[in-house]
Amino acid sequence: MIPMAIIECIPNISEGRRQDVLDACAAAIQAAGAKLLDVKPDGTHHRTVFSYAGSPAEVKAATLALFDRAVAAIDLREHKGEHPRLGAVDVVPFVPIEGATMADCVALAKEVAAQVASKHALPIYLYEEAASSSARRNLEDIRRGEFEGLATKIAKPEWAPDFGPAAAHASAGAAVVGARMPLIAYNINLATDRLDVAKKIANAVRHSSGGFRYVKAMGLALEDRGIVQVSMNLTNYEKTPLYRVFETVKREAARYGVAVLESEIIGLVPSAALTQSAAWFLQVSDFTDAQVLENALRA
Repeated sequence: MIPMAIIECIPNISEGRRQDVLDACAAAIQAAGAKLLDVKPDGTHHRTVFSYAGSPAEVKAATLALFDRAVAAIDLREHKGEHPRLGAVDVVPFVPIEGATMADCVALAKEVAAQVASKHALPIYLYEEAASSSARRNLEDIRRGEFEGLATKIAKPEWAPDFGPAAAHASAGAAVVGARMPLIAYNINLATDRLDVAKKIANAVRHSSGGFRYVKAMGLALEDRGIVQVSMNLTNYEKTPLYRVFETVKREAARYGVAVLESEIIGLVPSAALTQSAAWFLQVSDFTDAQVLENALRA
């Protein structure tokens, strides 16, 4: 028996407050046949992360259905949130899970991008492993200027989209679609309202300003809670583990007399990333994932 290829998709949409819109998007994903694994809305960021998986055909159908719902329901001209965004469906990464390769995910990204661009007259940029050039590999470079600056940016020849019209969609902006390895969305909340501290810590840990190679970070204010956050994406937890990032943020915060209040993981996370951190904090020697009871039973 040939095992079915499984691909995960983790799209981020620019809506985190209207439950009816989120329910409609979730229903569209499930109706297309994909397995909905997680829905993580954030009202402050005004953003929701969906996680679903299935065969390439199921994931493709679910993603096209999500675009149909989100583009019709979200108007970025009326959208305000703490998180940077370029489109109603802001970013759509495909991740190989089992029986699928990165090349499969790149091909799927291009298929989805072409169909979405054609149906919705929506500009699409390819990123990470699907990027058409090194200048477009990093999401933050593509998203720089956000929705409000898109009309000016997209008119420049070097920022013509990979698919779709060279003009911003009036309400949905543009979308970024690509393929990558598993990523951990990890936030650390600080017991202070000093945004300057969060920004300094983000600057210390992110790769683009001299920090960890596999960390992207920014400082945000959570105004509804009166605190600030170091919001991060860890793009390779094996080479830059969770515990190392947490301890560095904690030490950096202490320099300013600030304590870590809590941390949070957005969406799903590989179990190895958690057991790796548990072993480090407990100082367990020679620990492997094979010692986890559930892993042994599955094996």
